[in-house]
Amino acid sequence: MMRQMNQRALLQLLQRHAVLSRAQLAKSSGMSQPTAGKIVDDMLAAGWITTVSEDQSDSATNRPGRPAHMVALDHNARHFLTIQLGVVHTRLEMVSLAAPRSDHWSVRFLTPDSQAVWASRLRIAARSLGRFTGQGVLLSVPGVVDESSSRILFSPNAHWTEGVDLPAIVSAIWHKPVAMIHEIRALTLGQLAVDPPSDNFLLIDIGAGMGSAAVIDGRLNAPLPLSGELGHTMVSGNSRRCGCGATGCVETLVSRRGLLRSFSKHTSGPTDWKSLKQYLQPSPLPQWLTETLDAAAIVIAGGMNVLGASDCVITGSISELPSTVGEHLCKAIEHRALAARFGEVSVILSPRRRQAGLIAAGIDRLLLNSSSRQNNRLNTN
Repeated sequence: MMRQMNQRALLQLLQRHAVLSRAQLAKSSGMSQPTAGKIVDDMLAAGWITTVSEDQSDSATNRPGRPAHMVALDHNARHFLTIQLGVVHTRLEMVSLAAPRSDHWSVRFLTPDSQAVWASRLRIAARSLGRFTGQGVLLSVPGVVDESSSRILFSPNAHWTEGVDLPAIVSAIWHKPVAMIHEIRALTLGQLAVDPPSDNFLLIDIGAGMGSAAVIDGRLNAPLPLSGELGHTMVSGNSRRCGCGATGCVETLVSRRGLLRSFSKHTSGPTDWKSLKQYLQPSPLPQWLTETLDAAAIVIAGGMNVLGASDCVITGSISELPSTVGEHLCKAIEHRALAARFGEVSVILSPRRRQAGLIAAGIDRLLLNSSSRQNNRLNTN
């Protein structure tokens, strides 16, 4: 177990800093140089990391003395297959252990509303993607998710997934172990791995709905199935029916679909996403939009107040709109967060880093667990 913890610590450092020397890894992790060096050697032998010449790294200097032994996560082997089962699209990509700073998906298809059609389209996508020989498959899913049993208990925006054994469908195609993770937790792990604002922050993703997850003391919060469902908080004056069965949930206003519905109600002409962006470009924000953003800010600030967090990261559709939209939401949250009464509150927009989060989960659940099982078998023999 100590070996796993040490491996995880070094891999996390390399995810965040890309290239480090053995000495830097030892110092940053608090390990002795012999301990860190032995783990580095083991991970080099396993093909998880690779050596990098110092002149190829960002930390290259002209200092005198022996050149540093730099290492980085392996960029070449495709260790994992990542799948995002989204409400609108399902996306696939084979990835290395090196976490990308932004997502890239080479294959995608429209997510249907039935298990059988999804499985069929996934098989077709597998042929387009090509042969996969990596460690396992990482599956990002929406809804109320019990990660311990790999089941979606409830999904307001994709009811067909409820109770379906999705890992079994995926495993039948690729014949690899499958780790399933809630989509917002994957995004939060990605932010934590690549660019965390601090050791304590709330991440909000706005897209088909509005979900959240929290990082406390540098760790993702416990995966309770109903945690992070801020989007299903009811707000005053909202009469819209939500997919969860309730009336008035804030995500019916601030989600992508909710914004387009309000846009259609208050304007004439085309009401697609592109038209909304053009409509918001030249003029002050319309009242209906500021009221929507303020309602979302009240809910988000409430979540920050419960955690006692002073940092918040917003990802998703809001960043696709003119900058004035994101600026208004960030300022509205800052104004309502209790931490602002005592110090500074930071609310930032960030790109989605789902693949980085899935890789972090894959390292923990598949790579290190597999390595531990192999070592146990060797020790037993």
